[in-house]
Amino acid sequence: MGKIFIKNIKSLLQVREGKESALPVKGNDMKLLPSIENAWLAIEDDLIIDYGKMEDWPGITDWRNLEVIDAEGSFVMPTFVDSHTHTVFATTREEEFVDRIKGLTYQEIAEKGGGILNSAKKLQSLAEDTLYSEAYERLNKIMAQGTGAIEIKSGYGLTPDAELKMLRVIKKLKTNHPLTIKATFLGAHAYPAEFKENHQDYLDLIVGEMLPKINAENLADYVDAFCETNYFSVEETEFVIKEALKFGLKPKVHVNQFTSIGGIQKCVKLNAVSVDHLEIMEENDISVLKNSNVMPTILPSCSFFLSIPYAPARKMIESGLPLALATDFNPGSTPSFNMGFVISLACIKNKMLPEEAINAATLNSAIAMEVERDFGSITIGKKASIIITKPIKNLAYLPYSFGENLIDKVFISGKEI
Repeated sequence: MGKIFIKNIKSLLQVREGKESALPVKGNDMKLLPSIENAWLAIEDDLIIDYGKMEDWPGITDWRNLEVIDAEGSFVMPTFVDSHTHTVFATTREEEFVDRIKGLTYQEIAEKGGGILNSAKKLQSLAEDTLYSEAYERLNKIMAQGTGAIEIKSGYGLTPDAELKMLRVIKKLKTNHPLTIKATFLGAHAYPAEFKENHQDYLDLIVGEMLPKINAENLADYVDAFCETNYFSVEETEFVIKEALKFGLKPKVHVNQFTSIGGIQKCVKLNAVSVDHLEIMEENDISVLKNSNVMPTILPSCSFFLSIPYAPARKMIESGLPLALATDFNPGSTPSFNMGFVISLACIKNKMLPEEAINAATLNSAIAMEVERDFGSITIGKKASIIITKPIKNLAYLPYSFGENLIDKVFISGKEI
């Protein structure tokens, strides 16, 4: 790949060295986004190798195999990290979108056979090769919008064969796609219709048949469950997580989307990597997170699409918590993988400052999927996965102009895409 030198950068964002390049940004510190004005950045092969102010630039002694980019007027920042997605699915669900316009709720759509069960039915009959090729094309679009690392969940299979099919597709994407990918097993996404009145039999299917096969084929990094009223109780979620931990799968869990039922407290006790959604947060939910290493992750484009409450980001930040941002990209409740739009929503609806939102969408989201050693900041030795914006006036313009594509170039591990 050779060497790349980017000069005349208006502002080089999220510059961190030493320990702070891999630690969560919390509370008041989320307002701080370390940057260098009028900067340069040097890349060799797939890594960041140096940076600094233009006035301190030592000059180039070896021009061989060197690409020079003039970024005058532009910002340069690390690529986004999307730590919560459902990118592998069979088909879109725009008919449910119309149902919501007509006034049906998320629960009513699910009760009439829509929602997660609708996606599962369609996926079960789809060929694995087709599922893979369609997901690969989605990842290309995601990458072009500035995401450099992504988590992908199963959960639209809900049978042993279909869940394993999804996870095999994700494993193949890990091997073949330029994006860095983590896989999460979400067999506990919804109860199939035949287990609606017999939850334990489905739980036994997850832990007795699915988990051993997933372990044998090394198909997942994490385990997840939809811990929510009318889905998986706290006790059922705990059962799945404890069994998955025996196979080395760490928890990253859906909690508090519609109700607060004690899922966060349980996830903290089980040392979850992250708790995700958090639209409904009570004082004890926030206080228990303050004394943990769990990354709270909010999904504002889900709130936007479903017209449900937005997570109380200000309250969480002001209590001293870190926050991560992710898209929740999926065909039913968030059919968008645009992290730029998520940042805009975080500012507009969650009342986060631009600096807070970028910290949440880069370093904190990298920690939420444990890729902070390679992603999330401009740091010597990290992956050269960066965004060069179009010329813009200031940082606030990025979330302010929410309908405009402000990305000029994206580099993934040193390669322009």
